[in-house]
Amino acid sequence: MDIHLGATEKDLIESRKKKLLELKNLGINPYPSKSGKTISAKIIIERQDEIMVSKEEITVAGRITALRGHGKLMFADITDETGKIQAIFKADILDENNFKIVNLLDLGDFIEAKGTLFTTNSGELTIETHLLKMLSKTLRPLPEKWHGLKDEETRLRKRYLELISNPELREIFIKKAKFWQATRQFLIEKGFLEVETPVLETTAGGADATPFSTHHDALDIDVYLRISMGELWQKRLMVGGFEKTFEIGRQFRNEGLSREHLQDYSQMEFYWAYANFEDSMELVSEMYRYIAKETFGTTQFKIGKFEIDLAAEWPKIDYTKTIFEKTGLSILEASEEEVKSKIREMGSEYEDNASRGRLIDTLWKILRKEIAGPAFLINHPVDVSPLAKRKEENPKLVERYQVILAGSEMGNGYSELNDPEDQEKRFLEQAKLRAAGDTEAQMHDREFVEALEYGMPPTTGFGFSERLFSFLVDKPARETQMFPLMRPTPTKSGKSEALISKSETKLND
Repeated sequence: MDIHLGATEKDLIESRKKKLLELKNLGINPYPSKSGKTISAKIIIERQDEIMVSKEEITVAGRITALRGHGKLMFADITDETGKIQAIFKADILDENNFKIVNLLDLGDFIEAKGTLFTTNSGELTIETHLLKMLSKTLRPLPEKWHGLKDEETRLRKRYLELISNPELREIFIKKAKFWQATRQFLIEKGFLEVETPVLETTAGGADATPFSTHHDALDIDVYLRISMGELWQKRLMVGGFEKTFEIGRQFRNEGLSREHLQDYSQMEFYWAYANFEDSMELVSEMYRYIAKETFGTTQFKIGKFEIDLAAEWPKIDYTKTIFEKTGLSILEASEEEVKSKIREMGSEYEDNASRGRLIDTLWKILRKEIAGPAFLINHPVDVSPLAKRKEENPKLVERYQVILAGSEMGNGYSELNDPEDQEKRFLEQAKLRAAGDTEAQMHDREFVEALEYGMPPTTGFGFSERLFSFLVDKPARETQMFPLMRPTPTKSGKSEALISKSETKLND
């Protein structure tokens, strides 16, 4: 093992390479293709009495996370995905050639130990090893548990190292998998069909966002990576006769980084024919509670400064009334300059070419920060909702809702616009905004309008992203992605090229 006090990393790597060569000279393959592992650390602990009474020979495999002893007696902690188990290596039990491997072990190596289980005088479950096998010789020393990975760039770039030493981080990703499994299970049990829609599109639609673009060589066309979870495609499925669909997948938005926002992330969207936004709200509150219970075993969460209980009543908050109560602005009648003035007065900023809808949205995002939730935000102006159906009693508002949780938006849904003429007009308005420089305005999707002309039934849609999960575990979004996007490895000049957001740029939902 590495015992060179004061040795540099280069020295330790050279030492390990020499041990690698020694293994090969002994005729040992340091990287075999198969292991004879028969049991996990967790199962050993659960079945310990049975295993010891029967004197069953078991085979464990994993990474060495501790090495102790010297000479003819050595102990190792072998850690797998489920936990760790101690193994003992004795020169009088292992044959001479097999024991030679022991002196060539280092922290981090993957090994296999075959033997019988017993309990040491100190009460620790231990495998008395009869056969030792090298599975993977490591050439680089692992960082020290408490001192090696404090730098954010290193942690995110070499996330695999943090996973080795931080069981809490592994648990986050296990929970994240359960989060999406619970989402999928809930919708399937409610009769929704899981579908797959295109990731590459000739028209990026379904959201206000700047898309990534690339070139399709075979067709010789420019295409976009999708910015929504197939919203306009799933609505086409409603036209085609499907009544309940959903999709979970990756989507991409070429916009700013922040604690809440990423450019490459997972999203779920469902679409439900013959139902409206009120039906959808009932389903969504039930779904959030189900996901929370299945993933975390509770509906109660501490998110930042907020105490949240998803099992509590979800009140409805009026968009326009709340803005009036907080600012004195009647947002449906206020001029763009009045909205800009109020944003400046509240100490915030807006983009120079921001549309009226974007300005209203910016103002609302300032106000929502103090709302704990869970709550439904309703009565949005049509200016901020180009795909939602207008309210019959007030055409300036739409049948839309957002889930508000811990001062942020945690889901968005509405009664879908199925009037092709109204949709065409709104796309044309969005096209004017794009022509004026608003790269987040929605593109004019003529083929979608044509699909609506064939008739789409009353439909409601809803979506949420993995931001919901990051809030429930109270972590920044980047911390809850296994491998967040980073720039290439730093050059020898030493300059950091990590994609770290030192200033929180645009906060676009």
